[in-house]
Amino acid sequence: MHVRDALLQRKSVRAFLDRPVERALIERLLDLARHAPSGANTQPWQVAVVGGKIKLRLQRAMEQRFRTGRRGQMDYRYYPETWFSPYRERRMACGMQLYSALAIERDDRQGRLEQWAANYRAFDAPVALFFFLDAGLETGSFVDFGMFLQSLMLAAVEEGLATCPQAALAEYPEIVKQTLGYPDDCILLCGMALGYEDDAHPANNYRTPREDVHTFARFFDVPDSAGE
Repeated sequence: MHVRDALLQRKSVRAFLDRPVERALIERLLDLARHAPSGANTQPWQVAVVGGKIKLRLQRAMEQRFRTGRRGQMDYRYYPETWFSPYRERRMACGMQLYSALAIERDDRQGRLEQWAANYRAFDAPVALFFFLDAGLETGSFVDFGMFLQSLMLAAVEEGLATCPQAALAEYPEIVKQTLGYPDDCILLCGMALGYEDDAHPANNYRTPREDVHTFARFFDVPDSAGE
């Protein structure tokens, strides 16, 4: 598979088949992703691969906490406190696409709550991955981790697997750390659902748009063609 094909095929999948993912395959993905670059070769990534009974116990604890109305607090601020253009509009359009695909109306509060609760089950994927950073590291390691995550997701595409990177899986860091035995002072960066896509599910039958290159890129003294 060409890299360009993997980039175009990758998407956030929110419905998975009830089909296990073998440990050897997950190890192969991580073995590829570990070649991602990092500042001064620090390789800051720490990964917990969770399935089976431990995943069930963990997701039940998070979903139960969510349903009590107690929203979690991540170890860092992922989104801005106040949204502004053009990010506000892109965020709203993203949510509208999902709810439209699932035929959840704007005033269907219960339907929206149930869909959000699915986040804490990693959308019922057979595997959930949790990504941690040492607390003493700085913002550059977040950049490094992003390259690791993208490498992992592209490797998954080549193996016929689907993923969904999830900030929601890091909303209850104390539950995750206590369940998995990670220290309280480490940073839970995010999670990721991993499994085989249910391509018949409506949640997977749309694609979010991407901005054209010329809306975000500026070129300085770069020739239009060779020799100019």
